[in-house]
Amino acid sequence: MKKFWKITLRVLVVLIILFAAFAYYAYKSINKEQKITGKHDVIPTEKAGISEMNKGNADWPNWRGPHFDGKSPVTGIKTDWTEGLEKLWEINFLCQGQQTASWSAPVIVGNRLVIPGRDETSDLVFCINTDNGELIWQGSYEAEAGTAHGPGSRATPFIDTNYVYTFGRSGDLVCWQLTDGKLIWRQNVNDLGGGELQHGHSSSPVVYKDMVVVQGGGKALVLAFNKYNGELIWKSYEGLAGFAASILINVEGDTNLLVYHGKGLACMDPETGKDLWRAPWEFEMNATTPVVADNIVFNTSFQMGCQAIEFTRDNFKVLWKNEAISAHHSDPVIIDGYVYGYSGFSGRNKGEFKCVELKTGNEMWSTKEMGQGTTTYVDRHLICMDVKGGLFLVKPDPKAFNVIGKIENALGEVRYQAWTVPVVANGKLYLRYLQTLVCYNLI
Repeated sequence: MKKFWKITLRVLVVLIILFAAFAYYAYKSINKEQKITGKHDVIPTEKAGISEMNKGNADWPNWRGPHFDGKSPVTGIKTDWTEGLEKLWEINFLCQGQQTASWSAPVIVGNRLVIPGRDETSDLVFCINTDNGELIWQGSYEAEAGTAHGPGSRATPFIDTNYVYTFGRSGDLVCWQLTDGKLIWRQNVNDLGGGELQHGHSSSPVVYKDMVVVQGGGKALVLAFNKYNGELIWKSYEGLAGFAASILINVEGDTNLLVYHGKGLACMDPETGKDLWRAPWEFEMNATTPVVADNIVFNTSFQMGCQAIEFTRDNFKVLWKNEAISAHHSDPVIIDGYVYGYSGFSGRNKGEFKCVELKTGNEMWSTKEMGQGTTTYVDRHLICMDVKGGLFLVKPDPKAFNVIGKIENALGEVRYQAWTVPVVANGKLYLRYLQTLVCYNLI
């Protein structure tokens, strides 16, 4: 009997040590500072000149694309990747200095691409000519910022006609003129009661009619500003902000605002900021943007699993809840009634990619072949990128996992994690890692 307890005690000690080691690794992965390494260029002093703006036939003006669902309207993509993809251009000046990590994804309208960056004292914003990668204009403002995963922006800008809106890690919501980069107005949500999260403000702004909406947290969970002059229109509720973007959804013919904050999902009237319904989902790092198909919303969080909610304008019911997908900050896509997405911790290149039936929660298949990463849907395919910059072209099929193309090292050297999602607009594929933005021809 003594021998049994000795063995049991040793096993427990080993398990405690392993758990402590994993917890320390996870903490370091979450809170460490990614130093800028590899090719690192100075910002060009000569600008490309203000070329005439145009619109494309498949623009990507905001986070997760024109319909907030991770789907690009591009068609006719190249699916034979045996010879790779043609690289059109590359820039390496988005982050200036070793401690200036920034993660925001680009947004594109026609020949204009806007993407945030950072130097040692200021948030930076760049407007790039999509034809050749030349710098059209650069904007900046001084902003103090914490260093966990870098002081640069996490939120993705929103292009609305002649303006573009950025939201910095330190809570600065800024309106820029798209033609020449003139700063039109600037508001900091912390000045209005907002509360900064451990990793900074991260929820991307969303434009609705004449207002731009962001999550502020603290005593200003959600705020709406006049998009032309920055005046506060309304602010609603208190609480922990989420890291996920708020999105617009169609509910019985009306447009509502879906906010994934730190305590769950809130469906709000964007005109007034009043709740229509709230679905609890309490986790301090709700970072994966919910995705909607018809009247069903799917949401997930790391260590929390996932759920599907059927909703009306003023009510909801949970269809199912399980642990099939437990995404850290990797946004899934719904295709023909099935959810495709990564599950697991985003701090290492090990995870699962799964297919789950939306209405039932049944897991159709799971694979570890692609590690951990992010995904975008385009032309009946998924483009997945692992956190080391490897690309995979996947044909969605609820019956089986099917990779039809691979490209290794699409971003060159990736020392830490490439977390920024691939963006596809007007026939081009854009990949970002810290200071680097690469443009590939996809058609």
